[in-house]
Amino acid sequence: MSFHNNPHTFHIPVMGLGYSIDSPVKVAHYGISSVISLVDDISMEKMREFYCKKFNLPFQSIPTKTEDHRAKRITAYLNTVQEIVKHKIENLKNSISHTEEELKKYIDMLPEMSEIKLKFNQMINTDDMKHKLSDWLHENLVAGEIDVNIMSKLDRDRYENGEKLPSIQSDAQSALRGFAMSDLSSSIVLSAGMNPRLYSYLEEFEDFYPNANLELKKKVILKVSDYRSALIQGRFLAKKGIWVSEYRIESGLNCGGHAFATDGFLMGPVLEEFKNSREQLIEAVHEIYIKALTEKGKPVPEKPFLMKITAQGGVGSNTEHEFLLNYYQLDSIGWGTPFLLVPEATTVDEQTLEVLCKAKEEDLYLSEISPMGVLFNNVRGNSMDIKKEAQNKAGKYGFPCTKKYLALFPVFTEEGTCTASKEYQSKKIQELKEQNLNEMEFEKQLNKITDKACLCNGLTASTLMAHGLDTKMEGNAVSICPGPNLAYFSSTYSLKKMVDHIYGRTNVIERTDRPNLFVKELKMYIDYLGNRIEETLKPVSDKQKKHFETFQENLNKGVDYYKDLFQKYKTQLDDSTSKNNLMADLENLKLELLKLKAKML
Repeated sequence: MSFHNNPHTFHIPVMGLGYSIDSPVKVAHYGISSVISLVDDISMEKMREFYCKKFNLPFQSIPTKTEDHRAKRITAYLNTVQEIVKHKIENLKNSISHTEEELKKYIDMLPEMSEIKLKFNQMINTDDMKHKLSDWLHENLVAGEIDVNIMSKLDRDRYENGEKLPSIQSDAQSALRGFAMSDLSSSIVLSAGMNPRLYSYLEEFEDFYPNANLELKKKVILKVSDYRSALIQGRFLAKKGIWVSEYRIESGLNCGGHAFATDGFLMGPVLEEFKNSREQLIEAVHEIYIKALTEKGKPVPEKPFLMKITAQGGVGSNTEHEFLLNYYQLDSIGWGTPFLLVPEATTVDEQTLEVLCKAKEEDLYLSEISPMGVLFNNVRGNSMDIKKEAQNKAGKYGFPCTKKYLALFPVFTEEGTCTASKEYQSKKIQELKEQNLNEMEFEKQLNKITDKACLCNGLTASTLMAHGLDTKMEGNAVSICPGPNLAYFSSTYSLKKMVDHIYGRTNVIERTDRPNLFVKELKMYIDYLGNRIEETLKPVSDKQKKHFETFQENLNKGVDYYKDLFQKYKTQLDDSTSKNNLMADLENLKLELLKLKAKML
């Protein structure tokens, strides 16, 4: 399966560890691209066995005692997914009759102005349609990408019998090797900041370099939240002869999963900077890239490879989708959270789906539950939180650490500990007791320690349960991390209905008070800054004061930017899913910012 122009203008980003683990099997044969998380090889092995049985493919397990088992499991799972997608798209291409349901669904879901759709509809109205259609389908129907994701920070070193293994056995490098050795021709999405040793490891694999035909079999996508970070990382990789084929811009706060707040850099101004500096970015990186390829004796392209710019985080209506694509000249828009409500695209158990459907704004919040110590989007009423609260109430703190992917902190042992584990929490609570704090302060500190949840198991249990697979290791408690946008989607949807919503052929949002995505993100940043100011011990140090002032200055610049944008493009931003007055919303938020300034003085 080679690279192609995506027939859709949206993609499904990675969700949790399990929720999009089999999304390509479900949607790739409709031309829809999606992303698999490479964190959990244990779940991948279970999913591979499940799908091999389902599609009558040979299965041989890869036990943990196998040398390099993690990388081998990942390779085997990705190859299985690719084989299934190939089989499904071939079946579709052999659907000679245009009345066949799957083919009809593929064509119907495409954007109205899609070349494939227009040509297909033209062909079925001609006399020699059947004869020509078969050849045409084989040439023109393409599958969506089977992309993968590595969260750069999840790069735990591995140990055996107390001995540290070579760094190429670390979690992230093993995962990269698993992808690199697979048959896939697709992209790896690197997220959560720069990891120099992981980035350097890309150099070891031929598939990331141009081949004799000047094609890249495997590509790199960087998930970033500002232009400067894109430029630094793009240049770093170019020096190693690695081209970044896409910069995937994600809102710092208005997203699902982990939220990496910026210093008040808002999505609109960030996208504007990418739009204005796109050519500059391509030129700056290309120059370094060809020099590195020449030095390595690799084939050198005469002109720069394609570099896509895409965006995601809080998009919820066709108006927003079209505006982002057209005004910022983006190549695709990521739709994540809404697809958690589409069982044909992601895999979520029934009980959790019910929690998601009922969730309102007040149920969706940024939590401290992640053992990584990074803010994490959460929804009230999930079964992992219910379990954790019951355990804490009974004085049984922490979780058994069975998978250890988040055992990243070398506090009590060189090998690393997870802050949600029983071992870590019992030792921390013991330390706390020895501090002889007053009752109120003790409770506050205790809650901080015991708020952490087991995400390794929580983010995969749901998917395994939905497929009726064994969860003895994971248990049945589910963590899920939708973005705040979920509040405006209130039931489950068919794949076609959600795609029709994206393209404006229908509207699945029943509420009429959904804020514009830029307004929502701005409000989240103001609330975030307000909380940070509240939490800071008084008197505020000069360093903290300077940080808050910079943060606020960036938000003020953002407000001015939006004021101008909303005035110029009012008609393009008017949205059938909301009856909000953009300018009035902006003025109210400006007042909130002023109040924050008063708090800082």
